[in-house]
Amino acid sequence: MAETLILTPDATRKARYEELLPQIRAVIAGEEDYIANLANIAAMLREAFGFFWVGFYRRSGEELVLGPFQGTLACTRIPLSKGVCGYSARERQTVLVPDVELFPGHIACSSLSKSEIVVPLVIADRTELVLDVDSDRHDDFSADDAFYLEAVIALLRERHFG
Repeated sequence: MAETLILTPDATRKARYEELLPQIRAVIAGEEDYIANLANIAAMLREAFGFFWVGFYRRSGEELVLGPFQGTLACTRIPLSKGVCGYSARERQTVLVPDVELFPGHIACSSLSKSEIVVPLVIADRTELVLDVDSDRHDDFSADDAFYLEAVIALLRERHFG
């Protein structure tokens, strides 16, 4: 496993994702432990993009429970009925929020979070986890982020749920 990301300085976000995906694939291919892979993916995404917060919430009954993350102190449990993460898990779809203050029921784990994207990992019509990425800038995520973060989730699905 490589301990250093290889990233082109000043690359566009899309180009950075293109560089990052094969590196994520290589890192998780060599590790059986699911939690270790979640931890490394969170670290890689945060290092590559400088996002405010990157982490995973794992499904436990009718809640999402905090998993590996990079960033400030986080909410430990999120009911499926609340917040952006709960909505994404319930609806089993990626949710892109340009301004978290305008999202009904948003859970403010940090007042510094301004925009958010959440991508679920769904197995047999049940969300098993969500990848949650927060930015300290409004409108920081696009369809490109959704596409590539969904590709990250696909790598996880293939590796651990395939």
